[in-house]
Amino acid sequence: MADELPKQSNADPGEMAEDEFDESYDPETPGTENEESAGPPGPVNWNLLTADAAEEEWLALNEWVHWLRHTYGLPVAVVPPFWHRHPELVWELSALHIHWLCAIHPEAKGSAMLVWHRDFAEARERLRDWTSACGTRLNTDRPTRQIIWPGEKPVEPVEDVLIPNREEDFVEYMHADVQARRRAEDQFIAGLVLSTGEVP
Repeated sequence: MADELPKQSNADPGEMAEDEFDESYDPETPGTENEESAGPPGPVNWNLLTADAAEEEWLALNEWVHWLRHTYGLPVAVVPPFWHRHPELVWELSALHIHWLCAIHPEAKGSAMLVWHRDFAEARERLRDWTSACGTRLNTDRPTRQIIWPGEKPVEPVEDVLIPNREEDFVEYMHADVQARRRAEDQFIAGLVLSTGEVP
């Protein structure tokens, strides 16, 4: 089972082709000296990630979720193909991924994986609830329905959309998210330049 574990990528996203995933790791050597000397990873706040950091996290999480669903035979009701389109699923899977990285870290206690499996059992129930509530399925997806509070503007009707290729959809969604973050960064920098008159 050890030679099926995915390796966390430290590659610069700018060095990857836009529609490729990092498949260069050697399954016989799941870690490097630099990774082993570093401490366990901290939590990921998707609200604050830069464009480059978000791309790296998307790619690493996507690779790990594929490993997770194959290793544990997870059904679509627990991890649906279009999890990346639903923030509630992204946050849960991302937290589970970081928890797993901490559990397999060389500094972790021997019982860390037992703790991870206990928490994984609880996470599967939450994933099942959120997947059922948001309505995403094997071949179709729709935005998670939002409850409109009094005084808020109504939202557009939610409809199912057929998505024939999951990996292509993931890449497009990831690129759109990264580009939106980069535009926000550019606007922030432009605002600093206008307010100070200095060129960064």
